[in-house]
Amino acid sequence: MPLWTCFQCGAQFAESHEPPSACPICEDERQYVNWNGQTWLARDELAKQHRLVCRDDLGVPGVSVEPAFAIGQRALLLREADGCVMWDCIPLLTEAAVSYVRALGGLKAIAVSHPHYYGAVADWSDAFGGVPIYLHGDDRAFVTRPHPAIVPWSGDALQLSGDIRLLRTGGHFAGGTMLHWRTGVDGKGALLVGDIATVTMDRRFVSFMYSYPNYIPLDAAAVRRIAETVGPFAFDRIYGAWWDRNIASGGKAAFDASVKRYLAAIAAKD
Repeated sequence: MPLWTCFQCGAQFAESHEPPSACPICEDERQYVNWNGQTWLARDELAKQHRLVCRDDLGVPGVSVEPAFAIGQRALLLREADGCVMWDCIPLLTEAAVSYVRALGGLKAIAVSHPHYYGAVADWSDAFGGVPIYLHGDDRAFVTRPHPAIVPWSGDALQLSGDIRLLRTGGHFAGGTMLHWRTGVDGKGALLVGDIATVTMDRRFVSFMYSYPNYIPLDAAAVRRIAETVGPFAFDRIYGAWWDRNIASGGKAAFDASVKRYLAAIAAKD
């Protein structure tokens, strides 16, 4: 039986003879159903139409689907002595990509910021012996392909290693997660935000939304909570969700300035 992938968001679903009747991620108000109706691709068909590109993104190895598919995010691979942590995921896996990751030291864990980037997490885990997939339990309703490697973690922080910590900031999703890499950028620290706090096109600020495609801003309380959660951690660089959407330096000051700018912009005015 084929594994089906949602054309609009890139989520992979469990095996079935026929495509699923609906995608809960796309039917949620933060996303949308394709204008031409719900569309699916079997995993084999997706692999025929697309390939994976592996390259560096501001000093960190990454991988993405080309031609661009679904939301178009790239995954990053944080190298440690005992293997890589994959941050966010993509809708496809190929043998060439597996070889690329093995050359980097292999994969020891996968962590994802929120359901729009779950992609083919089960395939990636299986390819490396069932490595754990860390998805915040507050978003468990959006898991479209249940898998024994999924770890539905809880609380506001999870230490993956001595240098890598997951932070449950909320915001875009209840379980919205960022990753703090203490020793990234030559020890200056990095914050990997997905689009929980999206890097703006000028790459000088971040901003916040409850729904990006449907233009629903995030409320002030949620943004303050994000800022409070991130506040204790040092970082010089911010990595966004797409190739080159990063703040290369001065990330901590840029994040703090972005929070102030956003709150001022949505404040009620007489």
